[in-house]
Amino acid sequence: MTWKKHIVCDPDILLGKPTIKGTRISVEFLLSCLAGGWTNEMILENYPHLTKDDLRAMFMYLQDVFDTEQYLPFFTKSNITS
Repeated sequence: MTWKKHIVCDPDILLGKPTIKGTRISVEFLLSCLAGGWTNEMILENYPHLTKDDLRAMFMYLQDVFDTEQYLPFFTKSNITS
């Protein structure tokens, strides 16, 4: 399975944010649901046109983003020394 069959970026849909193909449901929205305590099952129940493969593709997409992007470290008070 490849995420590219499930995740698309179309400038005419949600300003080009990555979305589940054939929907206006963004990866960002699904992540906010998960961060808010929703389970995969809750998402699938509330959005029955989504599939388990769509959700798995979202995680695969995010893994590719982390594998290919360079991220700057962020600091908190606890890890900054004077």
